[in-house]
Parts: sequence; structure tokens; C-alpha cells
Amino acid sequence: MHFSKKFKGALRESNSHLVVGLDSDITKIPEFLKTEVNPIAAFNNLVVEATKEFACGYKLNIAFYERDAERGFAAIRSTLAAIPEHLITIADAKRGDIENTTELYAQAFFDELNFDSITVQPYMGQDSARPFLRRKNKFVWMLALTSNYGANDFQFLKVENKPLWEVVVEKSLGWNDHKTGFVFGASHTKEIAKMTKNFPEVPLLIPGIGAQKGSLEKTINSLNHTLFVINQSRSIIYAAPKAETAEEFKTIVGEAALKARDEINGFLMMKK
Repeated sequence: MHFSKKFKGALRESNSHLVVGLDSDITKIPEFLKTEVNPIAAFNNLVVEATKEFACGYKLNIAFYERDAERGFAAIRSTLAAIPEHLITIADAKRGDIENTTELYAQAFFDELNFDSITVQPYMGQDSARPFLRRKNKFVWMLALTSNYGANDFQFLKVENKPLWEVVVEKSLGWNDHKTGFVFGASHTKEIAKMTKNFPEVPLLIPGIGAQKGSLEKTINSLNHTLFVINQSRSIIYAAPKAETAEEFKTIVGEAALKARDEINGFLMMKK
């Protein structure tokens, strides 16, 4: 199934624009999970079980898994197996290298692990993204405007009277517009409004809500289309740090995900 079809289906079937970010840190998970053979795998599986009714997908920040080597990749596989097939998966890997190296990344994340999509840094140009873009039924989220304070170092520099982020968007869409979406930090509401007005069929992945204190209401009000997902990580997955049982954990985390989904939908309804 083409990613765009799966993406739209996930939004519709889940009635949700929420992506749960699995930035899973073993130092922050409840104590009762730390005795598991693979604590992060066990933690993620409980998060997925608790939130799968309220999310349209999951984003795994790969850094949290690579640091644990074999056990980390086992946790990725276990997590992906637990995610319902109709929901989207995002490898938040932020890759981007010369083509022969990127081909190996594509083999790892798309062919072996079978993620639906991946985040990519486009700084090295078209050939650095090509192996990802030529994978059938896969998708690339190009970094356009990020939510970290260092975004101002480069992303707003003027190139022929346009900010660099806008040049990145236009160039990247020229590589393959049917397989490309963009990452826009929630704090950039003016730019999100411009992007979604100019490109009404291009999906956005929006981080920066929740623990990062981005304004959900302002973000929703800035959107001019509904092909978006909002990632929330810490405010959901670490909602139950003192939980002592799996059931207690799932109840609290599920409630956090439900609240996040309903807040998004509530602001969308207010726009109509």
C-alpha cells in the first residue's frame, strides 16, 4: 500500500492526528519494568497497548535504541511488531549521507526493520535522499524547520531572497513530491501557515508540543490542511513514573494519550 493511502487511512480510522514518540530512556521508566530481560521493549509494548486506540502512529527516536546496541535493536523489532498494521511508523533517524551510504541506511530502516517512513536531513542534496525515495510504498519526512533554538543558525538564512527552509522545501519536492513530507517545529506557526497554504497536499510532522511547551492551539489554528500529525513523547510515555503494575501504567498513559488526541480534535472542531 502506498504510504499516502496508509497515512490518510490511519488518520481516518483512528480519528486522531496524534503520533506517540517513543523516546524511551531506561532511567525514566517505572522500577517494576527494570527487571525485564529487555526493559525498553517491555516499556514500549505497554505504551503501545495503552495508546493504540488514540494514536494514528508511532515515532521511534533511533538514538535511544542505538546506544544499547543489540538490545536496542531487539527493542525496535519488538516495538514494531506490537504496533497495529494500520498505524504508521516513523524512524526518527535524521539520516543524510552520500548515496552509497544512504542506500545502506535505507536497507536497514526500510528493508530490514520495515518502518513506513524516516526523517532525513537534506543538507547533502538529492542523492543523499534518493535511496529512501525510491523504496516502494515508503515515505520521507525532510527536516525543514526544527524546534530547537539552534534552528536560527541556518534555517532562516536568506538564499535568493528566500529563507533556507523554503528553498529546502521546494528543492525536496522536486525530487519526489509523492513521497515527501516535512518536519516543522510547533513554534513556527507563521511558517506552518505559509507551508500548508502553498502546499495543501504535502503532509507535515509537527514536534514540539507537550513537554517542549509549544502551543497546541496556535499550531492547529495555523494549519491550512489536515494532512498533519503532531508528535508528543515525554508528556505521554512518562506520565506514570511511579506506576507499580502494568495495569496502573497502562491506565495512566492511556489517559494521557486520550487527552492529547481529544485536545487536538477539539481545536480542529473549533476551527470549523
